[in-house]
Amino acid sequence: MEQRNRQSQPERRPVTPLQTDYVRAKERKEQIRQARKVRLYRRLAVFGLVVVLAFGWLTWMIVEKNNALAAKQQEKEAALAELEKLEAEGHDLKIQLDKLDDPEYIAKLARKEYLLSEEGEIIFTFPDEKKTKKDKDSKEEKKDKGDSKESTGK
Repeated sequence: MEQRNRQSQPERRPVTPLQTDYVRAKERKEQIRQARKVRLYRRLAVFGLVVVLAFGWLTWMIVEKNNALAAKQQEKEAALAELEKLEAEGHDLKIQLDKLDDPEYIAKLARKEYLLSEEGEIIFTFPDEKKTKKDKDSKEEKKDKGDSKESTGK
């Protein structure tokens, strides 16, 4: 049986390539084709990297510009709100200026501010609410401090 197996399987010997000009030219062309293919892949990789970097840089620039635009928009809204406030204040001041041209208003203002009166007029003054609240708060604080001192002293 072993003999049959040996006879059925031919002996394997390495094949020696022919060293002719034609074979060498074919091998050289194949090497050149492979080298070109490798260079092509390298160029494509570098080009792809450049494209990805450029796309990333452009994306970053767009994001930065959008952030700057949003900040400018907020500044604009704040400036518009300030402008509106100042215009309202200017309008109020203009009305006050017009009132100051009226002698009756000036007399009324002088009586109010400087406690001046016309003949036969009696002036009553009422305490300001803000001052009374502050006085009450300060009295309560003093009372609370006094209570805490008494409780610690016992």
